[in-house]
Amino acid sequence: MTVQAKICGLNTPDAMQAAVDASAAYVGLVFYPRSPRAVTGIEAAALAALVPDTVKKVGLFVDIEDDLFTDILNHVPLDILQLHGKETPERVAAIKQTTGLPVMKAIHIETADDFVGIGRYSEIADQILFDAKAPKGLKNALPGGNAISFDWGLFANHPWQNNWMLSGGLNAGNVTEAIRISGARAVDVSSGVESAPGQKDTKLIADFLETVLALP
Repeated sequence: MTVQAKICGLNTPDAMQAAVDASAAYVGLVFYPRSPRAVTGIEAAALAALVPDTVKKVGLFVDIEDDLFTDILNHVPLDILQLHGKETPERVAAIKQTTGLPVMKAIHIETADDFVGIGRYSEIADQILFDAKAPKGLKNALPGGNAISFDWGLFANHPWQNNWMLSGGLNAGNVTEAIRISGARAVDVSSGVESAPGQKDTKLIADFLETVLALP
């Protein structure tokens, strides 16, 4: 099975079109105001209009309140909700039930201890996204998109059989090794295809997707 790729944090028509043209399986729209990749509901709706039905539109949310959440969903036709904050299993279940949409829950990893308790989420979420935990001393750290990876070798002792995706510090230069070590069949990239924070580079997007899709 071909490895699937998600390009996250798309915020311009050119970047979105580049991801679609290069056969991304997922495209991500960030609804977290602190992120340099954040888009408004109006901006996201225009970007979503560029995406064919064969590509899944993922909305990234961080501990969002219900009223804002509902407003965005009323304007943007998302296919998957990515919860990238400190949402509890109960909150994940409530969002899934209220919206009727599949949910991807981000789990932040630094050490083997961070795998403990993931089962509580995998029983509820449709997909788990493993991302790197930001170091405590990192200035202006975000819930994701910090260009930081974690030890992919941790999956050797914690093989994950459920539907999952690997994220955190990936780029065209290291994604092949990351997939080989972790066994991931789906990968997510944001900062690794940018020329500056929040500025997607269409060539880097194409290079990343070409590298991933060439893998067996």
